[in-house]
Amino acid sequence: MDDMKIGASARRIEDLRLLQGKGRYLDDVTEYDQAYAWVLRSPHAHADIVSIDTSAAKAAPGVLAVLTGEDVAARGLGKVHPSAPRKRSDGSDGFVTPRPLLAEDRVRFAGEAIAFVVGDTRDAARDAADLIAVEYEILPAVATVDDALANRAPLIWEGAGSNEAFQFQTGNKDLTDKGFNEAAHIVRHRVCVTRVAGNPMENRGCIASYDAFEDQYTLRATIQAAHGIRAMIANKILKIPQNRLRVICDNMGGGFGTRGGCEPEYSLCLWAAEVTGRPVKWVADRSEGFLTDEQGRGGLVDAELALDADHRFLGIRTHTKVPIGAYYTNDRNFGSATGAFSGMSGPYYMPALHATVTGAFANVIGNAQYRGGAKPEPVYILEVMIDHAARQLGVDPVHLRKINTIRNEDLPYTNCMGDVYDCGEFHENMTTCLDAGDYAGFPQRYKERASQGKIRGIGYANAICGVATVNYEHAEVRFDQGGGITLLCGAMDHGQGHQTVFRQILADKLGIDAGRIQYRFGDTEKVAMGVGTFNARCATLAGSAISIAAGKVIEKGKRIAAHLLEAAADEIDFSDGQFQLKGSNRAVSLDDVAKTAFVRPKLPPDIEPGLYEKGDFGSTSGAVYPNGAHLAEIEIDRDTGHVELVRYTCVDDAGTILNPRLFDGQIHGGIVQGVGQILMEAVEYDRSSGQLLTGSFMDYAMPKASDFCHFDLYANEVPTKRNPLGVKGVGEAGTVGALPAVMNAINDALHRAGAQPIEMPATPNRVWNALQSASS
Repeated sequence: MDDMKIGASARRIEDLRLLQGKGRYLDDVTEYDQAYAWVLRSPHAHADIVSIDTSAAKAAPGVLAVLTGEDVAARGLGKVHPSAPRKRSDGSDGFVTPRPLLAEDRVRFAGEAIAFVVGDTRDAARDAADLIAVEYEILPAVATVDDALANRAPLIWEGAGSNEAFQFQTGNKDLTDKGFNEAAHIVRHRVCVTRVAGNPMENRGCIASYDAFEDQYTLRATIQAAHGIRAMIANKILKIPQNRLRVICDNMGGGFGTRGGCEPEYSLCLWAAEVTGRPVKWVADRSEGFLTDEQGRGGLVDAELALDADHRFLGIRTHTKVPIGAYYTNDRNFGSATGAFSGMSGPYYMPALHATVTGAFANVIGNAQYRGGAKPEPVYILEVMIDHAARQLGVDPVHLRKINTIRNEDLPYTNCMGDVYDCGEFHENMTTCLDAGDYAGFPQRYKERASQGKIRGIGYANAICGVATVNYEHAEVRFDQGGGITLLCGAMDHGQGHQTVFRQILADKLGIDAGRIQYRFGDTEKVAMGVGTFNARCATLAGSAISIAAGKVIEKGKRIAAHLLEAAADEIDFSDGQFQLKGSNRAVSLDDVAKTAFVRPKLPPDIEPGLYEKGDFGSTSGAVYPNGAHLAEIEIDRDTGHVELVRYTCVDDAGTILNPRLFDGQIHGGIVQGVGQILMEAVEYDRSSGQLLTGSFMDYAMPKASDFCHFDLYANEVPTKRNPLGVKGVGEAGTVGALPAVMNAINDALHRAGAQPIEMPATPNRVWNALQSASS
């Protein structure tokens, strides 16, 4: 049992089943009498729909239904709106534009859904969709944020007067301006953060059914928040009580934030199941995913960093322009661009910060949170600007960070955004990382490789960001009459290993064999409530909820044990699955107590039968702050511009580590996603037509195992007191640190070669051109 206690490096329980092909992903499920859907999508990024003729499609063999925007209106289906719309730069309300389930009179991005076709087979639905005749009047399109915000740019929404959807400001402008007025040095740079496609292994999809007898809908979908999606569809689209909609997600092949939205196809399938009287399945192909999955990141950032004569930070200010897509339709449009600017103060003495974000309409699919939510971008901006400052000032970038880093004796520390860093060891992280990565030995390695035509670069980054800030999480522990245990949790599992680590927590707290615990999640009919999996929140919130529920089981168990042992409850101790009378060898096991709990005559009159408790946890003392130090070493081939990652070292403080094996896995995956974005990943649209240019893996590069070196990972556990387990979260740490560390390493190498810095992605062509410009 020791291998399943908190802190044990236990193997993932779910792996064997998944590796044997015994998981239950969406395409593993086929309902009886299931029909299939196909979506007809717009080939144009911006066009008026002059007419739609569906008569031939409806008459095609095997076709059960052809639904259009006109049918949506007739059925009275609703739309998703932002819960808290923001303002525009002129003080007017943000221009909210809910996205329709099916286009009504105009399409505003290539791939927008126009018709939903249901057939006996997928091929029948697809063939019928080809028979739909749509006449378009093509309109000018804008696909980049600079083009969208330019004077006299084509308007995506005429009533808006411009393509500005909202503008957001945070921080203290007056204090920041004061710091810049007093600065001895001001560093300015335009930072580019590419737009990326999430590309989870499992394509987006769903199966929907409608039971006319029960008047009950069921949706099985690739989602990160079962209860949240149920609430949006039931409340806003179908306009029914939530208990008439069941939402299920078993296994899912990756999420990364891109599976967190209430996608139109989910509601369309539910409606189609109602119309046809049969279950309806829809699964996107990979090309549809590139076109219509919400995309992450993206933005052009005009940044300035102010320093005094001793190179102490005085303030940072930024203006980020981000394309939010054609619709300002949900909180994800806004939150993914604005949600974590506290991270831009870093683990530093940063007296002032002011950030502005302008969200612009563009003829592209919408934006959303992507691994790290909104946190990697502010950290990336800050850490890249520190390196630019170091080069401009002629100082070592690590030294510049050290003299500005918060010391242990100043913790807890309230940063300039009002966030309180409760604990951490930022200098120790730096020292460990730099020593382990042999930062001091880099000059010698640089000289050795330079003699062979290679250019080495080294890049460092500190990272800190607040997580587990959204709402709460729910857990239930249920014993049955035979002593069996079921653990239910509102968090979703799409690769994180919850089945393993959550059973570890419960087994440790109750002193039981983890093999006895059945874990259930992802079904709104089984789990009473929950929020979902994102924001590195699950270890903190769900783990703590499990700990609280276990504590309630123990407290009730003590009362039952006291009755059995003819003692008072405060005379009972609990340890390793045993309730023991203090000062004696008399004891009763948790198993016996659990079985007794269901025998009413054996219980005292004030105790209800059964042993099932729930726990809910949402921190009232603020966010937790995982933090870390990342060091990347790269090598550039001077002749080709190819960048090779040759060494990667990081130290992360995630508080209490529940399972070191899963901790390492999360860091590995996060680093890979960060490095992939820096070296190769970028969504590109044609500026004039709005057509997606990176619509397949032929055009959108994805990292392979051969693109990476060995990662040297270290943990510095500094538990927080803001939750019962002392955890801080780790799911986003690798990505937050990897982005700036690797970009800084590349620009360090280019600087050593006399070249100007470049922006992501650092493709061989871009790197080679920078080197050629330096030598010309």
